Amino acid sequence: GRKMKRFLKIYMERPELAGLALLIVLTVFFQAKSGGVFLNGTNLQGMLGILPEMALVALGVTILMICGEFDLSVGSVFALTPMAIAIMLNAGVPFTLALLLGLALAAAVGFANGYITIRFSIPSFIPTLGMLFIARSLTVVISGGFPPLLPTDIPTWLFSGFVGPGNIVRMSFVWFVVIALALAALLSMTNFGNWIRATGGQLDAAVNMGIPVNLTKIVCFMLCSVLAGFAGLIQVMRLGSPLPSLGEGLELQAVAAAVIGGTALTGGIGTVLGAIIGATLIRVIANGLVLTRGDANWFKFAIGMLLVFAVVSNSWLRRTARRIKLEV
Repeated sequence: GRKMKRFLKIYMERPELAGLALLIVLTVFFQAKSGGVFLNGTNLQGMLGILPEMALVALGVTILMICGEFDLSVGSVFALTPMAIAIMLNAGVPFTLALLLGLALAAAVGFANGYITIRFSIPSFIPTLGMLFIARSLTVVISGGFPPLLPTDIPTWLFSGFVGPGNIVRMSFVWFVVIALALAALLSMTNFGNWIRATGGQLDAAVNMGIPVNLTKIVCFMLCSVLAGFAGLIQVMRLGSPLPSLGEGLELQAVAAAVIGGTALTGGIGTVLGAIIGATLIRVIANGLVLTRGDANWFKFAIGMLLVFAVVSNSWLRRTARRIKLEV
């Protein structure tokens, strides 16, 4: 019983450690099964090149979930933002201005999601589902049916160029690390971070403490959208052209990454590290299946199993921990 208590205490404080353990096990498994190819430079380069794009979306979704809300429109914003930026660039708008206007568009979508959710007190699932359709449709409409090419004179290297020793990481990875550290600091070291947890964890108590819960939620909605738009821009810089179909299904992968990383669906619980571990697990499974000549069609099956397992084990562990606390 004593060991179980200690294990539960560690788990309650750090729910993402379970994901980390699984990540290590899978890495060892794929490394062995692929005959050492999994961790070689070329493969790591490919994996780390794609990881930031989904992980940034997962970070935004995680922070919004900690705040007790939910956004299904991130995959569409992921496509809409770079499409709008590309169209502005082709119309002769300077790069910095186009970038800022594109991110402002993403922020406006987040604001609309948050405002409608709060103003009419409806579950955020519904307005953001509506926004998933609206933003996706707008992306196709403004593309005019065929994707615009990016002008050649823009600083794509700032987002997708390879940097560092052995060219293993792209600039997108540097952006991702900087943003992740900033968000981790925001959550753990600032008053606003406490507001986010309190708003998601105990809304009534937060209101009584005088926390501006509506403002907190709206900021989290906007942050979530801006991160999704920025992630989409990074992917477009890597691919060279914005496709109207980019990011389809991404919202569900981002939610899966958050939950696999220990974020509670009920709000108040979650970490930046957990989101990163969840996103990395999803990339590792996708990549490992391809490398080990597994059938890539099992990818979604694996993510689905992992997701259900994570939610069930998390809720069981939390219940058990609560019971043990009562006994102590």
